[in-house]
Parts: sequence; structure tokens; C-alpha cells
Amino acid sequence: MQKKTIAVLLSILFMGAGQLYNRQYLKGLLFLFIHAAGIYSMLQYLQDYLRGLITLGVQPSAMVKVGKLTKMVEGDHSIFMMIDGLVALLALILYLFLYGLNIRDAWLVGRSRDQGERPHHFIESLREINRKHFAYMVLALPAVAILFLTILPIIFSILLAFTNYADPILPPANLVDWVGFDNFVKMVNLKVWSSTFGGVLTWTLTWAVIATFTTYVGGVLVAVLIQQPGIRFKKLWRTVLIVPFAIPSMISLLVMRNMFNNQFGPINGYLRAIGLEGIPWLTDPFWAKVTVILANMWLGIPVTMILAIGVLTTIPKDMYEAAEVDGAGSVQKFRLITLPMVLFATAPIVIMQFAGNINSFNVIYLLTSGDPVNSNYQYAGHTDLLVTWLYKLALNQSQYSFASVIGIVIFLLVASFSIWSYRRTRSYKEEDMIA
Repeated sequence: MQKKTIAVLLSILFMGAGQLYNRQYLKGLLFLFIHAAGIYSMLQYLQDYLRGLITLGVQPSAMVKVGKLTKMVEGDHSIFMMIDGLVALLALILYLFLYGLNIRDAWLVGRSRDQGERPHHFIESLREINRKHFAYMVLALPAVAILFLTILPIIFSILLAFTNYADPILPPANLVDWVGFDNFVKMVNLKVWSSTFGGVLTWTLTWAVIATFTTYVGGVLVAVLIQQPGIRFKKLWRTVLIVPFAIPSMISLLVMRNMFNNQFGPINGYLRAIGLEGIPWLTDPFWAKVTVILANMWLGIPVTMILAIGVLTTIPKDMYEAAEVDGAGSVQKFRLITLPMVLFATAPIVIMQFAGNINSFNVIYLLTSGDPVNSNYQYAGHTDLLVTWLYKLALNQSQYSFASVIGIVIFLLVASFSIWSYRRTRSYKEEDMIA
């Protein structure tokens, strides 16, 4: 039997046994230590944590009478058990990954022994790993951190959608149970939820389209005007128009909230001073939506303007000169040269802006807080987006499971649209052809 086969079989039985067979004693002992630590952890902790992830607890908190006294006996906390179970599951996956590396390493060293080569000592093995896999070594720690600090919370928030974790079922007084797709069914079938979900979803998509279109078109037009040959003080105009972006959006939005105040705001004050009636900017559903769109244009146009100016400076002047020789006017030059070039360079950014507008929390929450109130909605107002509705459900109403359902819907919307639209852009197709 070949040495690589024996080494692989031994490594499958015990982590590190194949390395010991290949006379790599320090590496074998290191793998054996990892194997022993993994087995100990599984016997002492992992099986209980994984069982808790499945059951989410069996004993709720209860008042127990002890003699003449009554005291609270703390029970299982379903959410903590879910988190502990997820940590245990990810740790088990890491352990199995190391087990696979152990088998692969035993096979590679065994194959080299079959070819008559001497197995590397521990220091030589470290040098070989540093030479061939330095990038993986550097990325290993960030990858583990991302696994536990990013991927784990995402999985946790997804799992909440399949539980009944909502007021009044809150641990540890009550246990949380798995309910499958019941929350998704309620979101669609129950009128109190479906009407809110449909209305908020419609406004979210409408808002994303209008907000993206207005800021993009406005930014490109401003950039084209600034770059016109006859415009003087171009640097001054660029500096002045970028100021709204330089100021923190929170400050701008809070100032705008006071400016658009129906009773005391200066905008309505100016309108009344010239004999016009004040506009209910923040209390009327239609005007509240107009207000948030205007505020978003104020914040978003400077960003698109800077991007468009960067693209316009790269367009060869020869193209415009040739178009003028052919009799093209300003509109034709913009439509046939400027706009296609800008779109080609900024299409991925437009997609990113659309996805960002779906999750535009600051503009809505700081300016209107989702108001005015809609009596037909469940915990949502006329200007609430899915993300602000999610915030209200989770932070204000303790409806965590339904908030998680909304989070999954937002992810599916953003991910599916972004992937679909990006793959259809000209820049992506030409990138594929170049590659």
C-alpha cells in the first residue's frame, strides 16, 4: 500500500496521525492537540449548544414557592441559546475545515514520500507555507472575524424570521419556538399586515426610482453646465455646489425639518409674507413625499455631479469638434456623446445608488420619522420605507420576527435587482469581453 494512502487513512481516524506516520512529529502533535480540543469541546459544550439551537429551550422562567417565600427561577433564554448554538455551529464548521486540511496535508506529504522525497521538518514546513500560501495566512484572521462578526449576525437575523419572537412572546419569561414560514404567510394573508406591507413596498420602490433618477439627472446636468467652455470660475462653482455633501447629512436634515415646519418654518413664513397660503410640507401625505424627495436631491446631486465631472474630463475634445463639423448642436452632442460616455462609466454607481435609496434610512427618519400617520397601516406612516418600518417594528414594537421578515425582503430586492441590472450594463459586458 502506498504511503499517501496509509497517511490519509490515519488522518481520517485521528487528526495528526498521518503527519506522525510521515515523520512530521511537531505538526502531528499540533493537529492531535486540535483534535483533542475539538473532541473535548464537542463533549462538554457543542452538543448542548447545538441542541439548544434546535429546541430553543425547554424551561421558561417561573415563580416557585419555597416554604413561605416565592422566588423567580430563571429559565432558558431562547435568544441566547440561538446565538450560542450558531457560534457552536460555526466553530464546528471551522473544526471540520481544519480536519480536511489535515487530511490534505497528509496526502501531499505521503505522495512526496512515494516519490522518494524527504518530508519537511516543522520549520521547513512553515517556510513552505509562508512561500506558497502567505496571502491565505494573512487573510485567515480577517476571514474568521468576518465569519463571527458579520456572517453570524446575518444568519441570526434570518433565523428570527422563522420564530415567534415578538411581543408578548419575549424570553426568558416565555420560550421562543420555531414556526417555519408562518410569519411570511401572515405578512401576505393577514389584511392588517398585507395592506401595510403592500403600501410600504410600493412607496419604497417608487421612492427608490424617483430619488435615483432625480439625483442622477440633476447631478449630470449640473456637471455639464459647469464644464461648458463659456463658464468662468469653474473651481468656485464646484466648491460651492459640493458643500451640501461636505456637511453631515444629519445636520442638513434636521435643519430642513425646521425649515419645512408647517407653522413656524421660514419657508411657509416667506409664502405667507407674499400672500400665499402655507403648504403642509410634513403633515400632508403628498407634500411629505415631495419634501423628502427635495431633501434627497439636495444631498444627492453633489455626489453625482463630482462623479460626472470626473468622467467629462476624460472625454476627448476631438469628439465634440468632429460632431460640430458634422453640424451637431448642443442637444445632439449631449445625447450622442456626453450621456452615453457618462452612463458607461457610472452605470454601476447608479445601481449602487438605487440600492442605497431602498435603504435610505436617514432621509426619511430624520426628516419625517415616517409620518404622517396612516391609520390603515400597522406601525407605519405614509413616508415609511421598508427599512424605517423594520426599525419601528424592532425597536419600538418588539416585533422582531416580522422585522426580520422585512429584512429578508429588503435583501432579496436589493440583491436580485443589483445582480440583474449590473450584468446587463454595457461596462460589465465589455469587461467580460476584455477578460
